[in-house]
Amino acid sequence: MAHHFQIYKDKAGEFRVRFKYNDEIMFSTEGYSSKASAKNAIASIQKNGPDADTVDDS
Repeated sequence: MAHHFQIYKDKAGEFRVRFKYNDEIMFSTEGYSSKASAKNAIASIQKNGPDADTVDDS
């Protein structure tokens, strides 16, 4: 599996989502109180991500 989303519980007991590519963490989300909310975050990224603009602040 070259890339995937991972749902995990942090030390505070909140659910978070990581996106991993070749075992490297590319990004993590904020903490969510429920696993369903974490799954909704994944669905939103999958739906809206392909059309996201790139902002270059350099």
